[in-house]
Amino acid sequence: MTVRNLDALFRPKSVAVIGASRRPRSTGALVWASLLGGGFDGPLWPVNPKYDSLDGHAVVADVGDLPEAPTVALLCTPPATWPSIVHRLGGLGTRAAIIVGEVHSDEDRLALRHTLSAARPNLLRIVGPGSLGVVSPALRAHLGAPSCLVKAGGVAWVSQSNALTNAVLGWAYARGLGFSHVVALGGEADVDAGDVLDYLASDPGTRAILLELDTVRAARKFMSAARAAARNKPVLALRSGRADPSDGLYTAAFRRAGMVRVDSLDDLLDEIETLGVGRVAAGATATLITSDRGIATVACDAFAAAGDTLAQWPAETTEAVTQALPRAVAGNPLLLGDDAQAEHFGTALQILAQHRETGTAFVVHASTHNAPVSEVARALIANQRFAYRGLLACFFGGLDAATRDALHAQGIPVHTTPQRLARAFARLVDYRLGRELLMQTPEGLPAQIPTEIDAAQAQARAALAAGEDTLTDAHAANLLAHFGLRVEPGEATQDMIVDIDVELHDDDNFGPVFRFTTPSADGVSVPLRVFGLPPLNPMLARDMVTRSPYARVAAPEPVLAAFTALSQAVCDVREIVGLKLALRVFREHTVVVAPHIRLGAKRSRLAIMPYPRRYEETLDWHGLRITVRPIRPEDEAAHHDFVEAMTPDDLRLRFFGAVGSFDHSQLARMTQIDYDREMALIATVPSEEGFTQTLGVVRAVADPDNETAEFAVAIRSDQKGRHLGTLLMEKIIAYARSRGTHWLVGEALRENGPMIALARACGFTVSPTEDPSVVGFRMALDEAEAAA
Repeated sequence: MTVRNLDALFRPKSVAVIGASRRPRSTGALVWASLLGGGFDGPLWPVNPKYDSLDGHAVVADVGDLPEAPTVALLCTPPATWPSIVHRLGGLGTRAAIIVGEVHSDEDRLALRHTLSAARPNLLRIVGPGSLGVVSPALRAHLGAPSCLVKAGGVAWVSQSNALTNAVLGWAYARGLGFSHVVALGGEADVDAGDVLDYLASDPGTRAILLELDTVRAARKFMSAARAAARNKPVLALRSGRADPSDGLYTAAFRRAGMVRVDSLDDLLDEIETLGVGRVAAGATATLITSDRGIATVACDAFAAAGDTLAQWPAETTEAVTQALPRAVAGNPLLLGDDAQAEHFGTALQILAQHRETGTAFVVHASTHNAPVSEVARALIANQRFAYRGLLACFFGGLDAATRDALHAQGIPVHTTPQRLARAFARLVDYRLGRELLMQTPEGLPAQIPTEIDAAQAQARAALAAGEDTLTDAHAANLLAHFGLRVEPGEATQDMIVDIDVELHDDDNFGPVFRFTTPSADGVSVPLRVFGLPPLNPMLARDMVTRSPYARVAAPEPVLAAFTALSQAVCDVREIVGLKLALRVFREHTVVVAPHIRLGAKRSRLAIMPYPRRYEETLDWHGLRITVRPIRPEDEAAHHDFVEAMTPDDLRLRFFGAVGSFDHSQLARMTQIDYDREMALIATVPSEEGFTQTLGVVRAVADPDNETAEFAVAIRSDQKGRHLGTLLMEKIIAYARSRGTHWLVGEALRENGPMIALARACGFTVSPTEDPSVVGFRMALDEAEAAA
């Protein structure tokens, strides 16, 4: 499961505390007190046969005596009682339970397994065991035993550690900071980090997600959820254990998902301030505003250490600042002078707003007689709207709580030192760059000839059938040659630049993982080790190669092509369970040296689903030879031409409104899909110029539980009336049915007669929706649903 019934946890309407107590320091007393103290205004039901009432609330003796099904139940009872309680709660209609108690013994673990079995038939979700709880401050729902009340804010905190969660809540409360949601995952017997990321990705009250974890469970689900979340909002992750041999793998996974990894708890705490309070659009540059030269020097050092870049001002910006602030030293940093008044900070923001190349505004200030902190803060609040890319402040010596809260209310983050401000901004830049990496279109690759792939697969299967589980020498060279890789003898030559050691191992969680090791260039530094999660393409490979000390010595394209070819071999030949080789790099080409390929009948699934070649099909259609296949990132240019070829009215009917041109980010979202949850099948033909031309597209996007998929179809305007829509709809229906999706649904404007006719012809039920201008389509894909 993933997001199924998680809305019950995050938007509860009623709560039952099973085992509520008045015994001091007992779990039942702590949980009940937290629920009351938070001020939740829905129905509350304490359950305990020992009491008649608790704090003015009538106590229910048994779960079966509850007046109705609570949205969420908090279990504060011994493990042996959990299966029976969950079974009865599920029968009532409760959809979520938080198990606060811990599991210690084998008997406890057996009780937990029975609990999960009892929950499953009723789709009741379990958080825990050993969970501190789930807090939704906007609803005043403190479900569990947090150490303090939690204020409402824009950042979600998700953690596998109760102790760290309590520490973070206390830290934030003391600084007037809040959260959209707080989730202490506990043992993750059911609800895990991937599930919560999936939910928070589309939660409108969450602007950013802070994640603390040691391990990832269900790597494919986690990666899909993390990539979806990172496309929508910043996701920052803290993982302790840098000495862990697999730590580099987590770094690669976080980067591949578009998440930003932070190095310390301090850094994560600072982001509660930056992301929870501010509306900072982090560009690559910023302008520092201060009154004192010494402070400017300290701040510039901090920004340089964090990797931040102060903007280069054009001459007109310097001239404008000089005219408005004649006593200031115009430049970046902008020195307002020791005698600067508070209003001068506001004037600086107004002038810089007219020159957007100055970037994000950093105000770093220590209180002076002419410009007390409180007055400067008021000037920033009055002029905050002029900060085009956001405003961050740092006040040496601190500021009073009222002033801090006033700045927070206007979306101005406040940091205690320039170093913390600089690092916070650098992480925002990292997120922007990571998101751009997710949205980049990779260079097009020549399509691998299917017969070559078939031959490689046949060779691997024949070797296994003959009892051979290792390929070396000519046999390994033959298999790799199918993917364009050349194997040469191992003698080193004078014109070689470096050998990159390449290893593939099957990780217990992330599945097949590459490790690339490059020796140090100076013979003293430690070797560079980079992990890579297949599938790789040249764009993703380039991100790894650019970190090598040899990146500027050799032409990158041959290395990128070799990495990509190795990735394709691993993706297409599932019998490859491990490999070890050296990639010898020359200035203009690369070769493979000493390959060893391990084969096996079974291998873990890839953490990121590769391009599903099995859905490719070439067929004759109205005198044309068309190919129907899944869309690929390199189809962006063809997809742009496809959209441009549609009439404005066809675009309006497809997108339910007037549509102009699509920018790169929109087209990237259409062509870069997560094949584990979404499918877009395109019909293509070669154009006269030799390029691929898209004639039509149908897509289906499944919910994370694969219960329902929503479809949409579009055909080039000059191809209508040739039944291409029918062909594509038949393909997507078959695809959804093969995945085990239960329902296929869609919508169309009521005036879209051809689409409605197509849906009816394909077997959809057509019905009204809440919007009188829109009709809905629905089809049951399995026999049980159809019969119902």
